[in-house]
Amino acid sequence: MTATPATALPQWAQVLDTEGFRPRGRLTPQAALGPRTWFRVGGAAELLFQPASAEDLAQVLKHLPLEVPVLALGACSNVIVRDGGIDGLVIRLARGFSTIRRDGDGLIVGAACLDMTVAEHAAEAGLAGLEFLAGIPGSIGGAVAMNAGAYGSDMATVLDWVEIVTRDGGLLRLPAASLDFGYRHASLPPQAVVVRARLNAQEAPPAVIRQRIDEIRAAREGAQPVRARTGGSTFRNPAPDESERKAWELIDAAGCRGLVVGGAQISEKHCNFMLNTGTATAADLERLGDVVRQRVHDHTAVTLRWEIRRIGRPAPQRTGEDT
Repeated sequence: MTATPATALPQWAQVLDTEGFRPRGRLTPQAALGPRTWFRVGGAAELLFQPASAEDLAQVLKHLPLEVPVLALGACSNVIVRDGGIDGLVIRLARGFSTIRRDGDGLIVGAACLDMTVAEHAAEAGLAGLEFLAGIPGSIGGAVAMNAGAYGSDMATVLDWVEIVTRDGGLLRLPAASLDFGYRHASLPPQAVVVRARLNAQEAPPAVIRQRIDEIRAAREGAQPVRARTGGSTFRNPAPDESERKAWELIDAAGCRGLVVGGAQISEKHCNFMLNTGTATAADLERLGDVVRQRVHDHTAVTLRWEIRRIGRPAPQRTGEDT
C-alpha cells in the first residue's frame, strides 16, 4: 500500500493500515477530484483508493466498515463533483483494470478502458457492433452502470456479462439479462463496482468498421463542444409520452442557448451541454442546470431530468460578516 504521508488516514480507514491487512493499491487522503473531472471543478475525496486488482478491491471492501459510503468514479465525464467534496471511500480504477483481449466473437475489457479505446481495438480486430462507443466520452465501467448509448446502440445491446465487486467484498459475474437495463439505467447492487465486462460483436472488414468510427467521430466533433471543459449530455431526453422533442430542442425553445450563471454557460454549439468557461464552480454548474430546468418547465411544462450525476457535498455556506 502507498499513501500520501502528509495527511493521515481518516479514523474509519485505520483498519486498512494494520499488520493483518494492507491494500496493494494507492490510498490518498483528501485527494483533489476537480482536476480529474472533465468540468475541472469540485472538492476532495475524503479518501481515494486506486486498487491494484479486483482482488485488492474486494479485500478493501470486505475490511471496510459497512457504514462507510463507497463511490466508484470512472473517467468523470458525466459527473459534477460538488465543491465540498465526497465523504467516505472514493474508488478510481486505473492501470490494473485497462486490459482488452479478444474472446471469440467479442471482447473482454477492463472497466477503466475508455470507450473510444475499446471501439478502436474492436476495429483493429475486425469486430463490428461496438463503433457507437467512439461517440461516448467515458469508460466501460460507467457505460455499463448507466447503460450509455449513442448513434443507434447502447450497452444493453452489446453486453454479455459483467463482473462486479459488491460492497461486502464479493466478486460476482452477472449476465446482462439480470441488470434490467432501461434508458440510461442498469440495476446493479448498491455501491457495487464494475471491474470487467464482455462485449458481443460480429466479424466484419476492419476498413468498414473504421469508416463508421470516423463518421461517428466527425458527427460528434461537428455537433458537440468536445474541445471545451464540459461533460456529457446534461439532461435525459424526455420519454415519448412527455414530449416528442429532445432535451436540446426544449432547452433551445426556452431561450437557454448561451445562458450564463457565474462561470458556467450553456453551449452555443449544443445546448444540452454545459461549459466551464474557466472560472466556474460546481455550484455554478448545478445552479445553471436548475435554471434551465425551471425555464423549460415554465415554457413547455416538461420537467427535464438530470443525466449528469451531481455527487458530494456543497461547499459550506459562509456565516456572519466578512472582516
